[in-house]
Amino acid sequence: MLTAHLGRLGISASQHVVCTKRSLAWALRHAQVAHASSVEYKPIKSVLVANRGEIAIRVFRACTELGIRSVAVYSEQDKMHMHRQKADESYLIGKGLPPVEAYLSIPEIIRVAKENNVDAVHPGYGFLSERSDFAQACLDNGLSFIGPSPEVVRKMGDKVAARQTAIKAGVQVVPGTDNPIVSPEAAHDFCVKYGLPVMLKAAYGGGGRGMRVVRELGEVKESFALASREAEAAFGNGAMFIEKFIENPRHIELQVLGDRAGNVVHLFERDCSVQRRHQKLVEVAPAPNLDQRVREAMAADAVKLCKSVGYENAGTVEFLLDNQGNYFFIEVNARLQVEHTVTEEITGIDLVQSQIRIAEGMTLPELGMSQENITAQGCSIQCRVTTEDPAKNFRPDTGRLEVFRSGEGMGIRLDGASAFAGAIISPYYDSLLVKVISRAPDLHASAAKMNRSLREFRIRGVKTNIPFLLNVLENQKFLNGTIDTTFIDEHPQLFQFAPSQNRAQKLLNYLGNVLVNGPMTPLATGLQPADVQPVVPEVPTAVDPPRGFRDILLAEGPEGFAKAVRNHKGLLLMDTTFRDAHQSLLATRVRTHDLLKISPFVAHNFNNLYSLENWGGATFDVALRFLHECPWERLERMRKLIPNVPFQMLLRGANGVGYTSYPDNAVYKFCDLSVKAGMDIFRVFDSLNYLPNLMLGVDAVGKAGGVVEAAISYSGDISDPTKAKYTLDYYLNLADELVKAGTHVLCIKDMAGLLKPRAAKILISALRDRHPDVPIHVHTHDTSGAGVASMLQCAYAGADAVDVAVDSMSGMTSQPSMGAVVASLMGDKLDTGMNLGDISQYSAYWEQARTLYAPFECAVTMKSGNADVYLNEIPGGQYTNLQFQAYSLGLGNQFEAVKKAYREANLLMGDLIKVTPSSKVVGDLAQFMVQNKLSAADVEANAENLSFPKSVIEFFQGYLGEPYGGFPEPLRSKILKGLPTVDGRPGESMAPMNFQDMKARLVEDHGSRITDYDVLSSAMYPQVTDDYLRFREKYGPVDKLDTRIFLTGPKVGEEFEVEIEKGKTLHIKTLAMAEDLNANGEREVFFELNGQLRSVMVRDLTAVEDLHIHPKVNPSIKGQVGAPMPGTVIDIKVKEGDEVKKGASMVVLSAMKMEMVVQSPCDGVVESIAITKDMKLEGDDLVLTVTPK
Repeated sequence: MLTAHLGRLGISASQHVVCTKRSLAWALRHAQVAHASSVEYKPIKSVLVANRGEIAIRVFRACTELGIRSVAVYSEQDKMHMHRQKADESYLIGKGLPPVEAYLSIPEIIRVAKENNVDAVHPGYGFLSERSDFAQACLDNGLSFIGPSPEVVRKMGDKVAARQTAIKAGVQVVPGTDNPIVSPEAAHDFCVKYGLPVMLKAAYGGGGRGMRVVRELGEVKESFALASREAEAAFGNGAMFIEKFIENPRHIELQVLGDRAGNVVHLFERDCSVQRRHQKLVEVAPAPNLDQRVREAMAADAVKLCKSVGYENAGTVEFLLDNQGNYFFIEVNARLQVEHTVTEEITGIDLVQSQIRIAEGMTLPELGMSQENITAQGCSIQCRVTTEDPAKNFRPDTGRLEVFRSGEGMGIRLDGASAFAGAIISPYYDSLLVKVISRAPDLHASAAKMNRSLREFRIRGVKTNIPFLLNVLENQKFLNGTIDTTFIDEHPQLFQFAPSQNRAQKLLNYLGNVLVNGPMTPLATGLQPADVQPVVPEVPTAVDPPRGFRDILLAEGPEGFAKAVRNHKGLLLMDTTFRDAHQSLLATRVRTHDLLKISPFVAHNFNNLYSLENWGGATFDVALRFLHECPWERLERMRKLIPNVPFQMLLRGANGVGYTSYPDNAVYKFCDLSVKAGMDIFRVFDSLNYLPNLMLGVDAVGKAGGVVEAAISYSGDISDPTKAKYTLDYYLNLADELVKAGTHVLCIKDMAGLLKPRAAKILISALRDRHPDVPIHVHTHDTSGAGVASMLQCAYAGADAVDVAVDSMSGMTSQPSMGAVVASLMGDKLDTGMNLGDISQYSAYWEQARTLYAPFECAVTMKSGNADVYLNEIPGGQYTNLQFQAYSLGLGNQFEAVKKAYREANLLMGDLIKVTPSSKVVGDLAQFMVQNKLSAADVEANAENLSFPKSVIEFFQGYLGEPYGGFPEPLRSKILKGLPTVDGRPGESMAPMNFQDMKARLVEDHGSRITDYDVLSSAMYPQVTDDYLRFREKYGPVDKLDTRIFLTGPKVGEEFEVEIEKGKTLHIKTLAMAEDLNANGEREVFFELNGQLRSVMVRDLTAVEDLHIHPKVNPSIKGQVGAPMPGTVIDIKVKEGDEVKKGASMVVLSAMKMEMVVQSPCDGVVESIAITKDMKLEGDDLVLTVTPK
């Protein structure tokens, strides 16, 4: 072949060998000789590519290899695009024109070519590539057109003319229209005459643009209008061609090359059956499992057809193949195809270089391309990686590529253009990001290489179709090579994939937001977290922790556990450090991150604890609401690290872990799942000691297999004979009922620390005498400072276990000091057996860890214990929270008044048992009284005219149950003003929750990663859980960050590590934050992640107040409708006040040459419209709001 090329140029092979530094390309461009061939040879020295993106770069590369100067053109929107940088020269076209029209402007392209001494124009694919007037304009202006002649482009680009040509050449065609159709009415008439289904196709372009399958007569006109507009936008002509639709065909296309001497060859076929919206996603060459006779006949017809029209240059002849082996010609693409790459891989022929050579005047024989010399070897697959979300019907996505890492290696080729970190994916052009091409000996091996490559890709900032492509590559039908064009539609499992976690980039977004906008967890004080890393005491490695009471529980069950507790000789302790202590001292803000660090030490050194209180109560919703972490995952992870110590949680009876009543099945389900997640002992209480609510919790725990620790909430003072409501008999009677109900352990829940030492001795002695075989546990708070004394009295009176917190987390509203109780009993018959040295190390860790939570430190407002708790009876867990709440309401300097009002509010409500949620009701009323300067007398006198807090109204309605002694009258009637009341246990009359429906809704709103844990969280706190799930999806596993960084963000220049899972650690360095805002009100924040530069764009919420930024849709507001993709509003079909049905078409958007209809999410009325025609929108921009009916 080389000798033939040189012979045409008058250069001998020996001359070429002598001049080895002069390439064949140089010879072809510079030799001026007469040719033996009748075809005129005109060397091309420069090529302008009238296109953009990866195909432009593909041509530039071919030019570079041939020594040809390359010239790029670009629109204003593409000024930062990679293709203009890959060319030797680049020039702006279409200034002031819309993005697509710039590349459709023939005068502009011709102008640039002539002004810059261009020899030839390559059209690429799409845009003007199949416009005969463009090909003719090139020739008229002395430019070579690298493609077929204008006449052939016209004939083959016009699908009607192409049909007639095929028929004339003796090639079978699909029945269809004889001429292009330009009106919906003509399309309708054709369908009436010939029947359905039909295919609508752009008459002057391909690539799936403007294609629609229509199966219903009523849809013809609307489908025609949509398809015609797409065709007009993509090709400059909205004329359509209609043909009968063949069911379940394979899409096979033949690559051909022709020259000016009339030679035509084929380069084998490609199977393009994996399509969606009639656009190809995956192509395979050669077509697998294709009958050899069909292959040969199809190839012969393709060559015959092309010869009949004098076809020159590259083209593709496309066929539909039915399951009977019949094939039908559908069209000729008179240009290079997107999928030309797979043909190059199996034949070894560079199609783009061949195009240029043929345009110069070389013939196929001179290029060494006789049919017998062209062979196919191996199998090649091309996957088009696009910026589309397959989970949302392939909705195009746009934005900034925050991360791009490709998958390369042996047998992989990448053809791309805009695929690099920092690239902007615009809504103006095709969504193709990169083409990945694999080559191997057979289909299975090629698919394996492709699979490996795609899994290596890391693309962040926009959605891609990679998860979908991986499902295709692993589908057995695809691997067997037995697919057709219905493959995607008939395999819904292709859309079942786990979304990318994208944890690193999400964490950077979180950190960027904290740096730009401040803490995302509200801080209660002005103090900052300390810059410390708490020292974790050493524990033995690869050694199991010693046996503990949980081992007894697992071996002998709840009854055996209770017996072992009762038979234990010393005093047992429950450590509250992991829950109630930090609830009382640090506003419940301690994170899983810091709990897990010390957990192994607890397992190895405190195995003889009665239990570790570490879950439930306020920690549940605070974890979701403020710490942005899953409480269930906290429980599971603690369980793995502490397998030997029983865990204890706080269960609010029929209120679960919430602040209201729930249907009974919600409480049963919650307890069952809690046991499975690792919970052991349930301290079941009711905020009013209301037995029906308590009994439900007892039964739910028992059925779940947990240890029932029924709790009696303590109030008043049984040692004071003047306090007559809550007497010793009251508590003994409650205990009798709970023991009768089968409680395994009896608990006194002294939530405010009101149990004085003398009262403790009286109460516990009486209980022990009444129930000698039942273990007794006493829970308390040390608000008054008498907690150690009271717990020692309880121990000597017969209690089996009492509450303590590690020393640095004890005292005040927390529990009594662990070290003090242990030291007090050393050498005594009740010796705890615990080591003070271990407690000291444990305390040292928490002393440091506590400084991380300085913004929530109770010591800011509370400097010591306070005996006035005996007057106001504020529970320890509520005291500091109430104080912070008072500050947030502007009542910080009136907290003494709030405490006084708390006492008055309690008496107004009948002297309640006060523990969450009843304590919250009293606290809400107290702050309401202080805010409005109301005395108890004022409330009683004016109750009918006051607007009380919701919690107060619901309490009086009976939603928490019935208080001991009943509701105070006439206050109740005055407050309710005729509102309905609940008699008996509230949950008893509630309809059961449907957990399947709840999960389905959560999956619909938040994606497929929803677990049973999320469902139960939603059952307790629906809105809080929705907010948490949205936060998790946006910002990732923030629970893995160190606490200081989580709360206030890193310092600029700071380096730190984040272990996102075992064996996967992120090394992050904060580099800088931009001072200037971009047009969207965003600041760029720069990081180094694992040694690579990363940046995130964060909207400055303060700065944008002065900018006009289009609002985003709020997912929590039902009826708000957001833009499903970035694009331009081309039609608004409704107006404010219109009634719409669910699914009704309201707005039409256009982007990436595709139209998208925005539908109503529900039946309702259009409340407001936030857009105007021709407005450009970003994804999730607010479009309109529909008020649901």
